[in-house]
Amino acid sequence: MRHLPLDGAALSDTETGRSFAELGIDPDIVESLAAGGINEPFPIQSLTIPDALAGRDVCGKAKTGSGKTLAFGLPLLQRLTGPPPSGPPPSDLPAPGRAPSAGDDSRRAARSPHRGRPPRGLVLVPTRELARQVADVLAPVAEARGLNLEVCYGGTNMEAQVKAVRAGMDVVIATPGRLIDLRQRGEVDLSEIEIVVLDEADRMADMGFTPQVEWLLRHLVKPHQSMLFSATLDGDVDRLIRHELTDPVHHEVASSTTTVSGMAHRFIQVHQMDKIKLTASICHHYSRTIVFTRTKRNADRLTESLRKEGVDARAIHGDLRQQMRERALKAFSDGRLPVLVATDVAARGLDVDDIDVVVHFDPPEDHKSYLHRSGRTARAGREGLVVTLVLWNELMEIERIQKRLGLSEPIVEMFSNDPRLAHLDTWQPERRAR
Repeated sequence: MRHLPLDGAALSDTETGRSFAELGIDPDIVESLAAGGINEPFPIQSLTIPDALAGRDVCGKAKTGSGKTLAFGLPLLQRLTGPPPSGPPPSDLPAPGRAPSAGDDSRRAARSPHRGRPPRGLVLVPTRELARQVADVLAPVAEARGLNLEVCYGGTNMEAQVKAVRAGMDVVIATPGRLIDLRQRGEVDLSEIEIVVLDEADRMADMGFTPQVEWLLRHLVKPHQSMLFSATLDGDVDRLIRHELTDPVHHEVASSTTTVSGMAHRFIQVHQMDKIKLTASICHHYSRTIVFTRTKRNADRLTESLRKEGVDARAIHGDLRQQMRERALKAFSDGRLPVLVATDVAARGLDVDDIDVVVHFDPPEDHKSYLHRSGRTARAGREGLVVTLVLWNELMEIERIQKRLGLSEPIVEMFSNDPRLAHLDTWQPERRAR
């Protein structure tokens, strides 16, 4: 398989593309998008949709919040409702270009003739929140096309998902672990998969899911189109591209700066005993805030402390029941909850517009984590504010992160009664010389 790093095209994150109709999207889908207020494609959609509709394997590089879901979702749903592909009926032979695996012999056994129709489209995502959000974005178009989407992820009742899967589906949106569980139980038949999407492939690699993704891809017996979307294309992601995509066309939405555009970056040196009160002060002055911590325990502790300071906050992390997480996310998305305290993993794929502030209560692990967290604000061309709280013993760590990001922002000491906290978005600190 050939890797073509310069194939395809690139746009900046401010360039506009053609209309959806001009990209090749069918009129009924265009109408469905317009009914939801979506009339103009984002750059990543303009770049990738024509090649995806043509059946090419596609590799898209773009940051979170750039419109990737429709970039792969529209071609996926349109192609699945087009004429069936010509050629011989599916067999148990491995797909061309892929060596047989030890699991090939067990594929017939995993098929269950009494089940409903097997899926023809597969979207793999790193987290349950992202799985849910992808389904929510694609649901109106799927309904317009008469397609059934099913979402499968851990942390929910297995038997309920088994029942839904047995009813039959056209597209499965899943986290790798839960889909493997269902496959090994013989509940999901992957033999008819025609289109595969790997969404946020970099995050799946960061979370250690690459072996699971590769296991699932080895169990696809039919030649299929593959689409991969990621913010970075190095390491394990590059390996997936080289081994799992066939002659892919590469497209990239280039950001005009190293960081997400439209952000104001503020670095505040705080004192340990005043850190929570200062965080509460920031939360009181803005409508919608996400506060990041490194651990689940810190998220719970900070949430309780903020509530004592009169801040309406809830936490989301992996130890909470899925129902509680979904309730908190819905309240935050609907604007009924002003503050969400989140760990990195729990917030991955969080797709909420109009977030005013991202607060790094605990410093990010590295510059990539800073970009991922900060990308929750300043989405789709909107402005946003990112505030990093720094203790005296974290100064060198933050300076290293700034250097990797190409930032040269002063770290300004403040206390919780500082009047500048009320307008951090417009306050302009004196910049250091580089």
